[in-house]
Amino acid sequence: MKTTEDSFKKNPVKISVITATWNSGATIEDTLRSVLDQTYGNVEHIIVDGNSDDSTMETVRKYADKYRSRGLELKWVSEPDNGIYDAMNKGITLASGDIVGLLNSDDFFTAPTVLEKIASAFHGKGNEIDAVYGDVHYVNPDRLGKSVRYYSSRAFTRDRMRMGFMPAHPSFYCRRGIYKEYGLFDISFKIAADFEQLLRMIYIHRIKTHYIPMDFVTMRTGGASSSGFKSHRRIYAEHRKAYEKNGVNSNFFLESLRYLYKITEVCKANLH
Repeated sequence: MKTTEDSFKKNPVKISVITATWNSGATIEDTLRSVLDQTYGNVEHIIVDGNSDDSTMETVRKYADKYRSRGLELKWVSEPDNGIYDAMNKGITLASGDIVGLLNSDDFFTAPTVLEKIASAFHGKGNEIDAVYGDVHYVNPDRLGKSVRYYSSRAFTRDRMRMGFMPAHPSFYCRRGIYKEYGLFDISFKIAADFEQLLRMIYIHRIKTHYIPMDFVTMRTGGASSSGFKSHRRIYAEHRKAYEKNGVNSNFFLESLRYLYKITEVCKANLH
């Protein structure tokens, strides 16, 4: 394995990874271990916990020495919040890295080289890019080695945001200054604040993005935005709200085209 010292010298940018948690005792260790196993060494991992009453924070504290021995920073705050997007906003505000990304508390990095690839992209392209994104895949919580859906961001373009397309948000890493300039998550959105924020950044303000053809994150199914017909209805309603807020023209027909594309994602999952 490449040493963290060599990785830091080659890619000096600091990456802040934000993880919002609440009663994630059953899964948070996978998340922490996947950050600890990264080959890139200049990493700050910030846990923003919503005052869990299970073993979540006990597990987080247990990893403090392990992070320290690898030269990684592990920080946390545990207090009541106003939901996951509020927690993410807290984490971004606390971040000190050049680059900021989000890793959910029931997800984990697919490979130990993910952050190294991200840092290398920013290092290699200098100021040519503001953000990078890649792919993710979903697994059944009871069968982590079996992909049930592969979400590729390869087909994403700025114009396709009018059809509801967005880069896989757990793979999105951008310069911290972008959040300062264009704003954090709008917590009036309950399920699609990530879409609204990316619409604002990418479609409205036209930040410069770069696609990395790599599977970044393994995600367990069953999250608020990944399960059920009712969830998809809520997503569509909040997409409409996002379009209206940002003055973007779209309609039901354009949004429905996105679901045809999702059929191909399920097919791809069977090949991984």
